[in-house]
Amino acid sequence: IYQTTAMEEETEIARWSVHKLSLPNAYPPGSNVLLSVLLERKGKQKQSVYDCCGKLPLYWFKSLRAASSPTSGLWTTQRDGEVKLRIAEKGLGSKAPKTVHELFQETVKKYSNYYALASKKNGNWIKLTYQMYYNECWKAAKSFLKLGLERFHGVCILGFNAAEWIIADIAAIFAGGFAVGIYTTNSPEACHYVAENCSANVVIVENHKQLQKILEIQHKLPHLKAIVQYGEALKEKRPNLYFWSEFMELGRDVPDSQLQEIIDSQKPNQCCTLIYTSGTTGQPKGVMLSHDNLTWTAMAAGCSLLLTDAKAKQELVISYLPLSHVAAQMTDIWLPMIFGAQVFFAQPDALKGSLVETLREVRPTSFLGVPRVWEKMEERMKSIGAKSSALRRKVAAWAKEIGLQTNLDRMNGYYDIPMNFRIAKHLVYKKVQKAIGLDRCTRCYTGAAPISRETLEFFLSLDIPVLELYGMSESTGPHTVSSPHMFRLTSCGRSISGCQTRIHNADQYGIGEVCYLGRHIFMGYLNMEDKTKEAIDEEGWLHSGDLGKLDAHGFLYITGRIKELIITAGGENIPPVPIEDAVKAAVPIISNAMLVGDKAKFVAMLLTLKCNVNIDTGEPRDDLAPEAIEYCQRLGSKATKVSEIIRSKDKAVYAAIQNGISAVNERATSNAQKIQKWTLLEKDFSLFGGELGPTMKLKRPVVVEKYKDQIAQFYADLDGPGPAGNSLRQ
Repeated sequence: IYQTTAMEEETEIARWSVHKLSLPNAYPPGSNVLLSVLLERKGKQKQSVYDCCGKLPLYWFKSLRAASSPTSGLWTTQRDGEVKLRIAEKGLGSKAPKTVHELFQETVKKYSNYYALASKKNGNWIKLTYQMYYNECWKAAKSFLKLGLERFHGVCILGFNAAEWIIADIAAIFAGGFAVGIYTTNSPEACHYVAENCSANVVIVENHKQLQKILEIQHKLPHLKAIVQYGEALKEKRPNLYFWSEFMELGRDVPDSQLQEIIDSQKPNQCCTLIYTSGTTGQPKGVMLSHDNLTWTAMAAGCSLLLTDAKAKQELVISYLPLSHVAAQMTDIWLPMIFGAQVFFAQPDALKGSLVETLREVRPTSFLGVPRVWEKMEERMKSIGAKSSALRRKVAAWAKEIGLQTNLDRMNGYYDIPMNFRIAKHLVYKKVQKAIGLDRCTRCYTGAAPISRETLEFFLSLDIPVLELYGMSESTGPHTVSSPHMFRLTSCGRSISGCQTRIHNADQYGIGEVCYLGRHIFMGYLNMEDKTKEAIDEEGWLHSGDLGKLDAHGFLYITGRIKELIITAGGENIPPVPIEDAVKAAVPIISNAMLVGDKAKFVAMLLTLKCNVNIDTGEPRDDLAPEAIEYCQRLGSKATKVSEIIRSKDKAVYAAIQNGISAVNERATSNAQKIQKWTLLEKDFSLFGGELGPTMKLKRPVVVEKYKDQIAQFYADLDGPGPAGNSLRQ
């Protein structure tokens, strides 16, 4: 509209008025005011519409073009496609859209000399300020242009979290490409799928191991122009293979104006990042996220999470979860950029044991852990506690009882702090929190997979509320969040500001499919129109595939996934997660439990025992974990290995498992939900074995295929309830 002449004004106003009435949410803030100005000027003086609105900021016109483009729909699957931004009339959802570069410019202006990124090299923390961080991204973007990065083509990043990872991500966006993370656990074939799907021009790798994967598939990547390695020195020289420092100098002769021209051409409603789903069923899908998805969601989520502006008190976070996952990108890149937080990079072996060291050293103010991280911490703390003196154990038990009750009272709105809680805080809570590096952490979060009530209560009893978040790649990460003063145990919290939740096709208990609406909804799946139409309905709601319910206060409770539901031969729908969690709580030696029985006469369960893990490979070992050995000893068993228990069908352990399962069965809501058979597997589930995804989420289809013989045995045996092939009734 701002391009129209005075002669076209009357027709243009009429057209826009009709268009605006039919699409009321399509336009940015100020559109009503501008329309009023145009109508007022009509007929009074010969002045063009451009003159009327010449003083409005540039972003207004960018967003207006994005919103009103007749070809823009709610979704697209084209790499260069644009979508209609879901801008609300008021509230956070009405905030002006920004590109990634616009956001970063604002950040640098506000936090120029604040530390942004901290990397540990040779025992010392090397830090970049926000100004230095921006400058490095600018240099890397020019180097990408020198290498021939084309508009809307991928820059794949394959490696553990590092400053170079994030700089490459943002630089790819600056240069007009797509930032595309690849999981370090991916096979060469899985890397090929992602790199080919996004038409990657450049691949960034951490080390020689990851480089070999790309060299193996390089001949099948027609768009690939260069490979860059950042984590360790190159062991070989090859054409178009660069070390990071060499790469950063490539763009020196690229004019700043060339990069600036590309940046100026970017719009908030265009794609800039691809997040590839884990592909537990079929090939991974490339989730297209726009500039607005990233910049707006970070702003809205940060407001809901009550994060602190660096000018008041700088937030400190640790980057260790895979940056190829949307949750890590939001917590390690975009939220820090909004609030001026400082990001510390953990060591590559963080999840193999060094994370606690980094926690103690950094003492973060905010920390996100997937459920498995919290469970491992719980197991370790319980193991240490069991070795304490009788007096210490008694004091700890007293403090935990007070801690749990006081925090439950707080959760329910009672804020009076009893004197015994203050004493317990001094004697126990502060010491425990300091020992694990969470003594100044005001916000501990969990997400990406289900967490048990028992684990939540354990940490709550130590005055460490672990707050649940919920969302998916398709919602740019968070959709619901919990805060220290607004949470419920086992709830994922409430919708972030500016977003809505709806329960689709709710049953008599209020449980149905969880659907989302808001500016955080993704653009579409790259080159997958049918899949995109399945995910986003005609009204623009994203269908999550998760089952859940809302309480009277808007708290969301997830009960399972539609695809996870076990439908028995009798037609009963059984959500597996609550039953699996109950078994793990009832039998502390159990590490993982998976319910099976789809289309079968009854349900059965695959079980694994807690064991030690090979620190280098992540492969589960045969020797039992210390807490599992202690459990066996309490039962009267001398077993120290998984194989010993299975080979001898250890009577004490097998009886304890059956007793736990029987107790769970007694609480079952129907006979169909009772576990009739179970078996112990020789190895625990792991990333190494393929049963767990990068965020430690159970990959059920993989488990079903891998252990199909054991599952078939459940239904071939004629034994009564108990372990398969070894009924306790014999």
